[in-house]
Amino acid sequence: MYVRAVHTVKEIREALEPRRKPGKAIALVPTMGALHIGHEKLIEMARTECELSVVSIFVNPLQFGPNEDYERYPRTFPDDIEICRRHGVDFVFAPAAGEMYPLPQLTFAEVTRLSNHLCGSFRPGHFRAVATVVLKLFNIVQPQRAYFGEKDMQQLAVVRRMTADLNLPITIVPVPTVREADGLAVSSRNRYLDPGQRKVAPLLYRALKEGEKRIRSGEKDAAKIRADALRVLDETPLVRVDYLEVVDPDEIQPVRIVTPPVRIAGAVWVGTTRLIDNVLVGT
Repeated sequence: MYVRAVHTVKEIREALEPRRKPGKAIALVPTMGALHIGHEKLIEMARTECELSVVSIFVNPLQFGPNEDYERYPRTFPDDIEICRRHGVDFVFAPAAGEMYPLPQLTFAEVTRLSNHLCGSFRPGHFRAVATVVLKLFNIVQPQRAYFGEKDMQQLAVVRRMTADLNLPITIVPVPTVREADGLAVSSRNRYLDPGQRKVAPLLYRALKEGEKRIRSGEKDAAKIRADALRVLDETPLVRVDYLEVVDPDEIQPVRIVTPPVRIAGAVWVGTTRLIDNVLVGT
């Protein structure tokens, strides 16, 4: 099966234009490459639901802050192409940074309130950069449906709200988090972990599940739920907590009194690797 890789805005627009047909949906799966089984689930759903599929591979320099891992972020383009080919992807759009940002970027998309806490507190400007590059990809590809993983809960909320606020004719499709056998959420950054760090990395998921257990047992006080969950992370000095919060699932704002549905979300450092995860409690 053949997948066509294109690298310029002009190429992808010209490739897609004759394929646009009434009633035929184009899917976009935005990624930064280093594809893994979680991305494969996004692609599988996109291929199932749409007639044409585009996977974008772009490590967006704007969303990396000083001293973050832009330079060392894994780049595995040949392997990524093979995964896309195996799954029947039609186009891979893999622009260089100079193609996406030919001039210094003066125009940005920013979803206020949803962007300024949780990960936004620790990565200033991150979600403005995410929203901007996603909006650019939406404009370039003009898909009917776009697929995002629920592991990146805050990113998903930001993209959903931007799409709604700007009246974009795109359906945002959430895809459940894919996990390793021990519960660790699959992530491109997991490859940074050494064996000792990999062993303790699932503690984040265990902490979130402890919070879920407390909610299901009837606890309503978010502070008590948070404290019980954090105790799980105290088991090892190898884990450093950025945050662990109980939030409403749409606005991603911390709650004091828990009324499901809620999400319990956390971010931790294991060595020099930052991991994020969340679980939904209630429907």
